[in-house]
Amino acid sequence: MGLADWFSTFCENLRVQDGGTISTRYKAITRRLNTDYWTTTSETAHSLYVGSYGRNTAIHGISDLDMIFQLPYEVYRQYDGHTGNGQSALLQAVKKSIEKTYATTSIRGDGQVILVPFTDGITFEVVPAFINKDDSFTYPDANNGGRWWVTNPKPEIAAIRTRNAACNGNLVPLCRMMRAWKRKWDVPIGGLLLDTLAYQFIDTWQYKDKSFLYYDYMCRDFFRFMADQDKDQEYWKAPGSGQYVYGKGMFQWKATRCYNIAVEAIGHETSNPKQEWSAKQKWRDIFGTSFPD
Repeated sequence: MGLADWFSTFCENLRVQDGGTISTRYKAITRRLNTDYWTTTSETAHSLYVGSYGRNTAIHGISDLDMIFQLPYEVYRQYDGHTGNGQSALLQAVKKSIEKTYATTSIRGDGQVILVPFTDGITFEVVPAFINKDDSFTYPDANNGGRWWVTNPKPEIAAIRTRNAACNGNLVPLCRMMRAWKRKWDVPIGGLLLDTLAYQFIDTWQYKDKSFLYYDYMCRDFFRFMADQDKDQEYWKAPGSGQYVYGKGMFQWKATRCYNIAVEAIGHETSNPKQEWSAKQKWRDIFGTSFPD
């Protein structure tokens, strides 16, 4: 196995393995809510995968599955005019609907979402929302007496898809590999910020039209890119939507550490004779056991 095979295998290992199970649950929740709110039994209408799964950047072992369910506008009018915390009342109503399908699951409202946990460790986070004229969504926040917020995931999903296609399909694997790094190193960075930085980086990366043979360089250079982010910067703008994505902590230090390890790995790859086993151990130091031994 050569370098390209290592990274090809690594990326294959990162793919979400339980797509069938996720789809079955998504359809069941969608059908239930459509039955109660739209008088249709469609398993797909009015629903949208969002978050990392919606952007296609999630990896195997995903624990939170985000979905938006679009409710009729008259439901917004009903709860916006509700006495007291209408947002909380809306979340409770949607929770009761989902409980008709998943009666044994300990479903709970959690401020902005309905959490539907499953025994395999995956929790569906269902966001009831209302579509706006610009295709964004208004959703409830029951905290602090209740309010409405706006989110705009569709342009983010489209922007990632478009740039991935323009970069020979290299953006999505980069986002996934960096999730393995985040998990291994417990990096204080959210998934959308990881995807945002990868999206910015790859646009001007000189080898963006290449494939797996250049993934060692891609990881090294992206770690450098992250390490060089302004430590005082509070937020970045998400692809497509331009919504603010706030930092969660100092990810730059761990990016610097792994940039240096990546440089060592590439040194082992290019030494004479090649030290392939040593190189792979360095990559495993960065990414964990999903990287081939």
